[in-house]
Amino acid sequence: MTETEKLRIDKYLWAIRLFKTRSLATDACKAGRVKLKGQNIKPSAIVKVGDVYQVSKGIEKKIIEVVELSYNRTDSPTALTKFKDLTPVEETHAFKSMFHAPSLKRDRGTGRPTKKDRRETDDLIGGMFEEE
Repeated sequence: MTETEKLRIDKYLWAIRLFKTRSLATDACKAGRVKLKGQNIKPSAIVKVGDVYQVSKGIEKKIIEVVELSYNRTDSPTALTKFKDLTPVEETHAFKSMFHAPSLKRDRGTGRPTKKDRRETDDLIGGMFEEE
């Protein structure tokens, strides 16, 4: 492999716009939120066409396949052609937020929530973002 064919995973994730900055991509790799075949990878791992990565960003999980290497950050439409999103619809953030988000409105005139009400609300919100 020549020097121009080598591309680090942190730079690739930044170039395809999965992370806003390269340092965020590096931190995600170090924290174990980027995996190749179920194994944590280092930020310096070399990307190859055809590799399938699992990337976790907050509550959002993406499964991407490398279609083409991208050495520089480009506009969004071009970046979308560099990878294939294999994430099942059920695991997308939009799907979770649409179907699993509870309504946290209180009826008007019920007064201030009690300590018990607040704890129930906290449990509900905490359970929303946990993995099953």
